[in-house]
Amino acid sequence: METTKPNLDQIIIIGLDTGQSNFDYTMNELVELAKANNMQVLDRLDQALDRPNAATYFGKGKVEELANLTAALKATTIVANDELSPSQIKNLTDATKTRVIDRTALILEIFAQRAQSREAKIQVEIAQLQYRLPRLRTANNITLDQQSGGGAGMSNRGAGETQMEMDRRVIQRHISHLRNELKEIQKSEDTKRSQRDKSAIPTAALVGYTNAGKSTIMNQLVERYGVSVDKQVFEKDMLFATLDTSVRQLTLKDQKRFLLSDTVGFVSKLPTQLVEAFKSTLAEAANADLLIQVIDYSDPHYEEMIKTTESTLHQIGIEDIPMVYVFNKADRTAVEYPVMEGEDRIVISAKDAASIDLLEQIIRQHLFKDYQTATLLVPFAEGNVVSYLNEHTNILETTYEEAGTRLKVELSSEDLHRFENYLTE
Repeated sequence: METTKPNLDQIIIIGLDTGQSNFDYTMNELVELAKANNMQVLDRLDQALDRPNAATYFGKGKVEELANLTAALKATTIVANDELSPSQIKNLTDATKTRVIDRTALILEIFAQRAQSREAKIQVEIAQLQYRLPRLRTANNITLDQQSGGGAGMSNRGAGETQMEMDRRVIQRHISHLRNELKEIQKSEDTKRSQRDKSAIPTAALVGYTNAGKSTIMNQLVERYGVSVDKQVFEKDMLFATLDTSVRQLTLKDQKRFLLSDTVGFVSKLPTQLVEAFKSTLAEAANADLLIQVIDYSDPHYEEMIKTTESTLHQIGIEDIPMVYVFNKADRTAVEYPVMEGEDRIVISAKDAASIDLLEQIIRQHLFKDYQTATLLVPFAEGNVVSYLNEHTNILETTYEEAGTRLKVELSSEDLHRFENYLTE
């Protein structure tokens, strides 16, 4: 596929076409995942089968072809598009004399490299350990063979099996310890989230496929409406550039405030271990008033990406939250932008000012639709109320009368209730 580059893991990707409609899409995605893991794809080998071979994934002839191709290209790793069983990994490794990993292991490697916060690191480590547990037998096969003498003498085999059980218990204890540590971290995050909930500030969460442009959108909004530009989040044109959820408070020009969170991106066949581990990270999305699904409109498989995102959200129990669809990267297509399509779909380019204007408009329509215009008459002696309204609400008119300050103002339902004693016709 490419000229060999030094210092990169040289790999061959393999996949089984069992008749699934998105086979090529997932294989192309596997290439991008490999690149994100600092790997160079030398070649790709496919086979059409009704189902994977239970022992070797590929059929016998294709395994031989893979072994010859691996030797000819001097590949260092083989990456399968599906999750492999322990025996499949062992048998393919034996046949090709090359390291074999599956899609799940590849994604776990990427997450391990990208995790920055203690919470994300623990979540990834838990997922890695859960992945390793059923594969201990493969790792211990050599030890077992040596202990059994490789022949009929099986007198020490029980000791080998005991060692494997000991290894399993060590891993399970470590998982338990990490989960307890994670609970303590999550208590702190839950406290912060509870405090934000009490503030009654509406919340929106960016969700979607990895590398669709969520962090770029977050940064554009923070630059405009954030307290400080140095609160921007990391962004880079690669899969899983960011794993940690970031929450920023934004204040629009008319003083309307909301919280915006940038969440970890999704990918097809996201390992079950990671879905479970990152449930807490996605708690910001689960508690949001609005989900903003960001879609890479320039990718020909964007419809598959939407399905993947919504399937993953369903998997982790995020349902019945209003969602808007932001078709991003329109500058890489021939379509017109920015454009509003109905009440919940817009086509934009994240780094285009007019696009961000339109995004603000659709967020405003959803988050602040319950705001009401009211007229308040506040006695002069209660200047603190006027100060609050000037700082936190959109004042439409201000006049001064003998009885106090008359303000025509846009209020949230909470503030309307809070200041109902000042309501006037």
